[in-house]
Amino acid sequence: MRAGTLAAIAAGATALAAFLRFRPFRVEVQGPSMAPTLEAGDWAVATSGNRVRVGDVVVVVHPEHPGLEMVKRVRCEPGDVAPDGTTLGQDRYWVEGDDPANSTDSRHFGPVPGSAIRGRVRFVYLPAERRRFL
Repeated sequence: MRAGTLAAIAAGATALAAFLRFRPFRVEVQGPSMAPTLEAGDWAVATSGNRVRVGDVVVVVHPEHPGLEMVKRVRCEPGDVAPDGTTLGQDRYWVEGDDPANSTDSRHFGPVPGSAIRGRVRFVYLPAERRRFL
C-alpha cells in the first residue's frame, strides 16, 4: 500500500474511534430557558461519554417525564452544597436554565442523577449566524 493510502486509513480509523467514543447527537433548543446562551430554534451537537463539570451546558432527561430532554447548565456537582441547602450525594447534579424566570429545572424537581445527563452541548450549528463552540 502507498503511504497516502495508509495515512487516509489511519485518519478514518481515528475519526471512527472518536465518533464511537463520544457518540455525537443533535439537539434542538426549545423555549427561552437557556437565553441568552442558547435561543429557541438553535440546533446544536452534543457528545456523550464525557465527564460533566460545573458550568457545562448539558442535555438532561427530565426526572419526572422520561423521554423529555432539556438543555440546562450544571450549577453544582457531587459534594457541592446546592442552592436549596442540601449537599449533593454521589452522582447527583444540580441543573438550571440560564434564564431562571423561564426555566423548569432542579429548583423545581431537585438534583438529577448522572445517568439522566445524556451529554454535553459542544457546538451550535444553526442558525448560521449563531454558529459557535460552547
